[in-house]
This record gives sequence, structure tokens and C-alpha cells, in this order.
Amino acid sequence: MAKSEMAKPEKLALFIDGANLYATAKTLGFDIDYRRLLAEYKSQGTLLRAFYFTALIEDQEYSSVRPLVDWLDYNGYRVITKPTKEFVDATGRRKIKGNMDIELAIAALDMAEYIDHMVLFSGDGDFRSLVESMQRRGVRVTVVSTTSTQPPMVADELRRQADDFIDLASLQKVIGRDPAERAERGERPMRHGGPDRRSASNSHAATADDYE
Repeated sequence: MAKSEMAKPEKLALFIDGANLYATAKTLGFDIDYRRLLAEYKSQGTLLRAFYFTALIEDQEYSSVRPLVDWLDYNGYRVITKPTKEFVDATGRRKIKGNMDIELAIAALDMAEYIDHMVLFSGDGDFRSLVESMQRRGVRVTVVSTTSTQPPMVADELRRQADDFIDLASLQKVIGRDPAERAERGERPMRHGGPDRRSASNSHAATADDYE
């Protein structure tokens, strides 16, 4: 085999479960710097796609996640969204549902023949079958979540199925936002939505100042 072939960089794609990654980082006590995240994985090979999946509450005058979604859309990410669905549970409480599992799975399977390595930012055990399916297609799968919390944010079956597991806590210095930078710019801290939005799967939020 020629030396140039041996040195050929692997083709990879990122699949970010937005609500899950936000919840994991928040539990670990830091914010994700999406500029640094993209740069980190571009340095590891040929990054073909960086998908970001989130549900949006469309009937609100202002969506707290919209500034982040817009920034990602213009800065190297392929953002996949859909409207949330509202329902009333058995106790009569208003709930909002915004599951993006199907959209993420379809995007991953569509990319399978073009990539060598899938990096999944989620701890959701529902993705175990997807990971197995990608592996059958010859794709190596890394799962990024955490076992540093109690209980762990990653499902055991997903971690076991993955070829590699990276604890998000170990990436804080690589892809975390610098709190000092936020203080210097006078930015407001990230906020959660109100009580009704807390049940939504897209309850992660960014202020307009977070990404400019």
C-alpha cells in the first residue's frame, strides 16, 4: 500500500442531539463552544457534515433557542428542526414533546456510505439500534456523553454498543466556553425556558448575545 493511501484522513460526520447535549453539559457545569467543537473535529479528519437536531416551539413570539440555531446554520452546521407537539398528560398538565430520534437516524443512515466515522453526541439508549446498524455498514461509532454524573447521562446499552466512548467532561477544556470571555463581554448566562417549556425536549437555550 502506498504511503499516501495509508495517511489518508478518515471521513467523519457529527450527529448532535441538541437537547441531550445541552442537558449533559449543563449537568457538568459548562457551556459548549460550537466554534471550538467544529474546529476540534475538523482537525481530526475530513469533516463532511456536522448535524445539529432540535425541536422548536413555533407558536411563541420569541424562542430562546432560535439565536443558537440561526448561528449554527450560518457557521458550518447542518441544522435539522421540527415543531414541537403539545399534549396534556394523565394528570392534566400541559406537556411539550419534541423528539428528534427519527430525523437523526435517517440522516445517519443516509451518510453511512460516505463516512468512516460517526460521532454521536447523545446518551439516549434509543440510539443503540442505530449504532449497531451503522457498524454493520462499516462505520466506526463514537458516543459522546458522560458517566461522571449520578445517575450517568449515557445509557449503558448505548455505551456498550459504541466502538468508542468519550466522556464529555474530558472535553471541557477543548470545546467548553470560557466563562471569563462571557464576563468580559458582559453576556447574560444561558437561561432555561419557563415552567411550561421545561418539559420540552428542546429546553436548551442561548441568549442572542451568546453567538454573534
